[in-house]
Amino acid sequence: MQVKDAILRILPKLPRKMKLAHIVTAANVEGYKGYIDDDRRLMEQVGFQIADLDLVGKNRIELRALLGEKDIIYVQGGNTFYLLHHVRESGFDEVIKRLIDRGIIYIGVSAGSIIAGQTIETSVWRDVDRNVVGLSDLTGLGLVPFNIFVHYSPQYKELILREQPKSKWPLRILTDDQALLIRDGGRVRYYV
Repeated sequence: MQVKDAILRILPKLPRKMKLAHIVTAANVEGYKGYIDDDRRLMEQVGFQIADLDLVGKNRIELRALLGEKDIIYVQGGNTFYLLHHVRESGFDEVIKRLIDRGIIYIGVSAGSIIAGQTIETSVWRDVDRNVVGLSDLTGLGLVPFNIFVHYSPQYKELILREQPKSKWPLRILTDDQALLIRDGGRVRYYV
């Protein structure tokens, strides 16, 4: 079963009746951005009402207005450092927690999954993301009580065995075909 099918199964109503904010910020500093269009196309095919949103230049008041009527906040992948920097700068970190408490579903993909954890230190383990914003505080959103390692394949086994013991947080490892569903009292809260 694909992750898409699993997500559709847990939705509280039909996709065509759901408004989705597609946070695209993490891709701003990436060379290849085709995955954003691919994901958007897939979401359109399923029937979601989609609004793309870049956090750069936004503030808490704007984000509350833009996101307050959404059912799902879908945080796209890209550069984890850049994303977390703008999550904090815009106030999205505070806004998203309030929205989740109100029942809005958070879906994170790649960098969007990593920032949901306690820290983004797994982004440092692989030399894939460049810290283009000079971020020194790697504290994540803390939506889940662990860190997340994404895009796992067997080539990363030794890396994880070497780096994980240095972390004070438990680790959840995801391949590109996996996701974690976090429920609270039966209600879906996060999908990373």
